[in-house]
Amino acid sequence: MQNELVKRLAWSGLVAGLGVVASLAAHRTAGLIWRRVFGEEPPE
Repeated sequence: MQNELVKRLAWSGLVAGLGVVASLAAHRTAGLIWRRVFGEEPPE
């Protein structure tokens, strides 16, 4: 039973970590596109 719990926690951590990385990458990419299109800093 504990092995299954560890697997579920590891899976949840992996999904959460990848979600954070994807979110940061999307934010950074959107900022780059905004700067090139509008020539200014993106709104906060």
